Amino acid sequence: MKKILLVNPSYRNSYANSFGSVVNPVFPVLSLASLSAVAHELDIQCEILDLCFEDYDSHAFIKKILDRKPNMVGFTVLTPSMNQVRDLSIGIKAENKNILLFAGGPHVSALPQKSLEQSQLDLIIVGEGEETFREVLQGKDWSLIKGLCFRKRNSLIVGTGEREKISNLDDLPMPSWESFDLNVYRNKTSPLFAKKHPFVSVEFSRGCIYRCDFCASKNTMHFGYRKKSPKRCAKEIARLRDLGVREFMLTDDIFTTDKEWAKEVCRELISLNSGLIWSCTNGIRVESADEELFRLMKKAGCYRIAFGFESGSEKVLKAFGKGGKASLENAKRAVKLANEVGLEVMGFFMVGLTGDTRDSIKETIQFAKSLNLTLFKFGVTIAFPGTQMFSRLLSKNLIRSFDWDKYHIYTSENLFVHETLSSDEIQKMIRKAYIETTFLSPRFIFKKFIETVVNFNWILNFKIFLKLIFSKSTQDNYEVTYYFLDLEEKTDFESIRCDEIRLKIS
Repeated sequence: MKKILLVNPSYRNSYANSFGSVVNPVFPVLSLASLSAVAHELDIQCEILDLCFEDYDSHAFIKKILDRKPNMVGFTVLTPSMNQVRDLSIGIKAENKNILLFAGGPHVSALPQKSLEQSQLDLIIVGEGEETFREVLQGKDWSLIKGLCFRKRNSLIVGTGEREKISNLDDLPMPSWESFDLNVYRNKTSPLFAKKHPFVSVEFSRGCIYRCDFCASKNTMHFGYRKKSPKRCAKEIARLRDLGVREFMLTDDIFTTDKEWAKEVCRELISLNSGLIWSCTNGIRVESADEELFRLMKKAGCYRIAFGFESGSEKVLKAFGKGGKASLENAKRAVKLANEVGLEVMGFFMVGLTGDTRDSIKETIQFAKSLNLTLFKFGVTIAFPGTQMFSRLLSKNLIRSFDWDKYHIYTSENLFVHETLSSDEIQKMIRKAYIETTFLSPRFIFKKFIETVVNFNWILNFKIFLKLIFSKSTQDNYEVTYYFLDLEEKTDFESIRCDEIRLKIS
């Protein structure tokens, strides 16, 4: 009898002692809930082990995995967790060679061949996982399943070709949130991230039609845009209500791009009257701002939206592939509309973008200060594998490190050669951005004071303030100890340069 264990590695090395720890990304993982649902549809036992909020401990993690006695272990792999997965695969195989190890997610989808070469994983699921995973569980010959990369018995690594994206998202099973102990996250998810518990993430649509050069979402979600029907969206929320969930975060890349569809989704949620509150925290294109839509979102339970502003320079917006209607003027209009409706507004900004200079970053800081935002988030621009930015830098030999541990937006490492900025300048400008938009901004301070008085959350906000004071804008001095991994292997520059960035499937 098959027994599957799905594992989410530790995130701690990505935000440990930085400002990111104030809004830590700790919540149940939607991708694993979706895969678990596929297994349950096939009457296969499937358990989820979420280790994201724990410090990485190889022996302890391996013991937790082996104690569950699985036949198959699957990992979801973001770039900064790849070294952990490699380490765990070596340790697990040392204990039991018969356990089948597989992985999916943006990093291994971008570098499937290299991920297999540098680990003891048996199988990589490339791109969207549900239908590929289903065929694997049904026992179909791997060579006949599209969307796989695997190692044959003679150690030859082969791929089976790119799988067609799932066209009808309504056909997907409901995510299996029962596979999580949702109460575990109550004291682990940042109060700036979620107001009520239990809390989960939800998707109403998949994909993106824009080409920002730093974005890695297309590694798993493909280029293009697909939507669930409004009734299916409401059905998912009704199920969450029945499970006792009180809040959800919408993870869609471009939820409001089709405004009429988004409005209809909101109308269905209003009719459902589930009582759940929610946030749209994955970013909304500013040109899609619409007063009627925002009012419907608020009436449907939405209390916060986020905009990916990225830069305060029109020139830089165009340089990395945004620009066009995503202008600074439309950004200001979007924030104004959201504020008038009564939605909290969060802003995402990046430093070290393609085309960025010291002057353009100063423009970004001034632009951020001009917006009436509830929360600011500044991050270092990272060229993740599978992105246009990674490809360009790789072709020019401008990547200085392939130590995946350091590939996160709070990194203090000098990973790439930027055309116009030094690593030290990027670090200084990140710190300057946080100081000027929060600690030295009278409007932001006053806004937080009023919020504290209205919500009477003095203790909570005082704790957050102290954490900000003693945190760094980027994190350092957080080293992960590996027990089964030769650390020298992590910077295998030449072999990575010789690889195709995405495996040519044979």
